[in-house]
Amino acid sequence: MKLPGVAWRAMTGYDLDDVVQIAGVVHPDFFESPDVLAERQRLYHFGSYLLEVNERPAGYVLSHPWTMGTLPRLNSLLGELPEGADTYYIHDLALLPVARRVGAASYITNALAKHARAHGFPTMSLVAVNGSVPYWEKHEFAVADIPELFPKLLSYEPEARLMVRRL
Repeated sequence: MKLPGVAWRAMTGYDLDDVVQIAGVVHPDFFESPDVLAERQRLYHFGSYLLEVNERPAGYVLSHPWTMGTLPRLNSLLGELPEGADTYYIHDLALLPVARRVGAASYITNALAKHARAHGFPTMSLVAVNGSVPYWEKHEFAVADIPELFPKLLSYEPEARLMVRRL
């Protein structure tokens, strides 16, 4: 990304207070405890990044290997990542308004796709909320129709959709 003052960097445990604050602003209807957010970062630090705008936290992404056809419950601890993971899961991508429309989300999505491909994952997956399906479709994700997952998707919101990108 080539915008002055806008950069993604590896997230550390020291960033979690900022992540919790950003999550509260961007996803007020999808509460996740600080322990859940910290666990995601700890379980797979290779997929955890903080976005800074002029050296101030303005967004984050948490992602990790997962198993296609299952979904982690919102606001729940995983304990560990599944053995035999076969998809690369974007748990959360959140940007404050100051960081939107500058290409930061596209940049990190493409970087995560490159990472997933390099590690042999055939797909990426995520749960689209807050009307974000059109955004993800622009990034090669498509809605996946897996009826047995509908009850879990409803636990996010009625409009939540599982989306998958083939790599």
